[in-house]
Amino acid sequence: MLTRSPVPQHPLDRLVGTGLAWGEGTYARLAAPIGAAAFALYILLTAFTAWVMPDANWDMLPYLAISEEGTYPDAQALHDYAYNTVKAGVSAGDYKALTDDGGGFRSHMAENAADFHSLLGMYRIKFLYAEILSTMSSVMSPVEAMRLVSVVSVLLFGAVVLLWLRSEQALALAPVLGAVMIMADFGDAARASTPDLLGSALLLGGLYAYVRGREAATAILLFLAFMVRPDNIVFLAVFAVLLVAFRQKAWGALAGFAASFIAYFAISHWAHHPGWWPHLWFSSIEQHYNMDGFEPPFSVAAYLRAFATSLLRAVNLNSWVGVSVLALAGWYMAGRAGFRLDRRAGILFAALVLGALAKFTVFPIHDTRIYFPHLIPPFLLLATPFMALWSAVGRDRHRAASNVIPGDKP
Repeated sequence: MLTRSPVPQHPLDRLVGTGLAWGEGTYARLAAPIGAAAFALYILLTAFTAWVMPDANWDMLPYLAISEEGTYPDAQALHDYAYNTVKAGVSAGDYKALTDDGGGFRSHMAENAADFHSLLGMYRIKFLYAEILSTMSSVMSPVEAMRLVSVVSVLLFGAVVLLWLRSEQALALAPVLGAVMIMADFGDAARASTPDLLGSALLLGGLYAYVRGREAATAILLFLAFMVRPDNIVFLAVFAVLLVAFRQKAWGALAGFAASFIAYFAISHWAHHPGWWPHLWFSSIEQHYNMDGFEPPFSVAAYLRAFATSLLRAVNLNSWVGVSVLALAGWYMAGRAGFRLDRRAGILFAALVLGALAKFTVFPIHDTRIYFPHLIPPFLLLATPFMALWSAVGRDRHRAASNVIPGDKP
């Protein structure tokens, strides 16, 4: 039987092959420091972007207003303070976009102090964020204070991710986590002048403390995350139920939930929050201009329309559904390969997934920022089984190479 002679390899092909082999070998030896350095660079670039290219969003106005209500008790004076502060802190083009939408909601709020003031109950409930802004605004521009909170939140979030990966000896996977964070719109959350990323960073710290068995730190950080964004109560409730159902000893997480549950009712009453259904109506059904005394009758049809509309937007316009599915796929593949999460981590993984679904069901809104706290921790939990899988594959390749007899032909 005639066979063709092997085609001589081009020198460029040999050079590329040698370069790839060298790169693979170098990364295999230095995966941890390279991964950590690459991730740290991404975090620093994101923090820098949050400072120099912040997103001017309308929520800045009510957040600045609630931070200085004690100084400006009059609705008109508070309205003027918020709008003048933002005007001085953003570009003329951004300010026009925040205050002029051709006679719509933004134009109306720019001219009507009473209606603007009626909305503050939906923002006042973010108690800790308002207190942080109020304290920082005494030493710097209020708008710069918002940017600095965002920068610190980026750095804190990145530090916890690196600490988590280091404790699991999985720093080699840091670039993968960075890619997931990009897909999960981490950069957008960093640029937004909102409490979202701060709440996510505190929650991530609390979950890391839970995984490491640091109960006191778990309770404190989970409670602080709730105080920044009270909608975290949904996840905490799901987490607490699973811990009790599976008889997992974790008094820190249960204490954090209990404190948050009690504080939720106290803060809601103090903040004059309009209630679940009026808030949902405003956010997902129709923007109402004055929330004082607004109590629309509950409608199953309106809720289902809001749910369906938000679901379609979440799937087609946002990334959180896709990132969640990717985490579930990683969990499934690791399990099929025989590398499963331990009991403590498995309960947390389930709580994160079910918590996101519960949050969407309770308050169907499509924005990824709402669910960002649930998106990154599952991948950090999967770092341990994936590193074990990586090691097992490396051992199998080494054994296969050692069993080859020189001179043998296939």
